[in-house]
Amino acid sequence: MTNVAVLALLLACLPLALTSGFHYHLAVLVGINATIAISLNLLMGYAGQVSLGHAGFVALGAYGTAILSSRYGWPVPLALVSSAAGAALIAFVVGRPILRLKGYYLALGTLGLGMIIYLVISNEVWLTGGPDGMPVPVLELFGGRLTGPADWYWLIAVMLLLVFWLSTNLIHAPLGRALRALEGPEAVAGSVGIDVPRSKLLVFTLSAAIAALMGGFLALYAGFISPSLADFLHSIELALMVLVGGLGSVVGSIIGAALITLLPQVLTVVEEYETLVYGLILIGVMMFMPRGLLSSIIDLWRRIKR
Repeated sequence: MTNVAVLALLLACLPLALTSGFHYHLAVLVGINATIAISLNLLMGYAGQVSLGHAGFVALGAYGTAILSSRYGWPVPLALVSSAAGAALIAFVVGRPILRLKGYYLALGTLGLGMIIYLVISNEVWLTGGPDGMPVPVLELFGGRLTGPADWYWLIAVMLLLVFWLSTNLIHAPLGRALRALEGPEAVAGSVGIDVPRSKLLVFTLSAAIAALMGGFLALYAGFISPSLADFLHSIELALMVLVGGLGSVVGSIIGAALITLLPQVLTVVEEYETLVYGLILIGVMMFMPRGLLSSIIDLWRRIKR
């Protein structure tokens, strides 16, 4: 049974364990974050390009959907797709100079991009509502409204499954093989005929488009958005999902997203230390599980079997 079939089976059976609307709410958030984490893992895990501003693309999709639908009267599905396309275009244009940077400079470049998006959203009150945020209309599909977490669960499950399938196939496609070659020295990849700048730009654009699309879904689900969607901590949370699950692991992205999304429920008694806990987890993963939680568990299981 393929990983896609296993995931489809799990998503179909999961509602049997969801006994309340709150459980469905958590499942929806995990699904949205897992889909975004998969897109970020394509960039960080396979292309080897660090991004500390990915939340900016999530916010672009969210605010684009809200602005086009509520202020300009666009149909919500059209606003959703157009916002994702707009974020992809921005990523394509901005990615050309940013992806020429290496190492820490690339991390700072993506961080700067995320900060610019955050500042624009926070300061352009006439368009975005500024720090107060703005409401988002209800999503209507096939003549019906998605109003509750149980309805949203199936839509997000389908999106997660589609992006999982797309990413799995992409990894084994020529572009995926080119991305894996980028994990080593770029000069070596270029010497075997791989167009390094083009490969990096394509995956950066695709990653941004998926993140923006899910940002739009997140806005429609929440019914309200604020600039915190684009802030630095949100970008760190997304990167942490990828690192915890394991760089270069699509399945690990889902596991990492589930752990980091559900962690605040455990930390409700020490909410003021949430950022500290995230930092400790990041340090612990980098020191003791550099390949991520899933790979570390698999390695441990293999050692036990021996």
